[in-house]
Amino acid sequence: MENITLHDPASGATAEVLVSLGFNCHRFSLPHRGRQVDLLWRSPTFLSGSDRPSRSGIPILFPFPGRIRGTELTWEGKTYTIPAGDAFGNAIHGFVHTRPWRVLEKDRRRVVGQFQASVDDPNLLTQWPGDFRLTASYDLSGGMLRLNYLIENPGETPLPCGLGLHPYFHVPFSDGEANHCLALLPGNARWVLEGMLPTGERQPLERAQEYHAGAAFAGLQLDDVFTGLQFDDGWCRGHVYDPAARLAVTISFSSVFRECVVFTPPHRQAICIEPYTCVPNAAELTSRGVDAGLRVLQPGELFTAAVEITVSEIDLGA
Repeated sequence: MENITLHDPASGATAEVLVSLGFNCHRFSLPHRGRQVDLLWRSPTFLSGSDRPSRSGIPILFPFPGRIRGTELTWEGKTYTIPAGDAFGNAIHGFVHTRPWRVLEKDRRRVVGQFQASVDDPNLLTQWPGDFRLTASYDLSGGMLRLNYLIENPGETPLPCGLGLHPYFHVPFSDGEANHCLALLPGNARWVLEGMLPTGERQPLERAQEYHAGAAFAGLQLDDVFTGLQFDDGWCRGHVYDPAARLAVTISFSSVFRECVVFTPPHRQAICIEPYTCVPNAAELTSRGVDAGLRVLQPGELFTAAVEITVSEIDLGA
């Protein structure tokens, strides 16, 4: 298992990336009050490869985030069979988070990795309509973790695709109570789900104002697709605040991400604020005339996406 450690001497920040399992950044920590505080949650068995790779760190979900109904994708008259990955018998979260990547470059603070279907797992060409290349970088600078993504169609046919990230943020960051933490969440509407798949209908988000101001983790039990996001200067933001540590972690994502999945895992040790460029099951919804955010890259076409994770010391009770 190839695991790369990044370090920023100026801030003391550290990150770890498991190249051999999805190029997953599974650790991001900063010094605070004399100790290193881990901001990302990972399973105790993650580094052994024995746990599901979508359940720790920051899994990269591509070429489809979330679920596809069943195990078949029909595109331009051809049907592709994809292995089931959830308890409902649906394909889920794409391919790249479960496979080894290649490292293109690295130094003390930065690492760049790449996955291309035709190069790294040619069998995928029978499971998805078209070749794809995804290049990702992690950069530690001034206590910030920057994540950049380049998605390309290197093939000769149109490529339907969507990108998602699935970060697990520790709750709490300190020795305090998880239930006392707050989640400040974006969104003004949600996609209606049946069997964990969007129906194509959207509804107003009933607790939107509470989510914007900060909802207590104690009352959150979510596995929802939020939409109607708010962008400020091209960035949408979500926050997790731990009052015992007086720390807030902020995830900022660029406007290419138009949806945000919010998930509270059953173990209650983390909350996931997940930017998606499209809705789960986007290809099927698109075929029904629903604007689901599916991107179709023509040969040689590309798009980029950016995410920043920052930490700030704050005392809301002051």
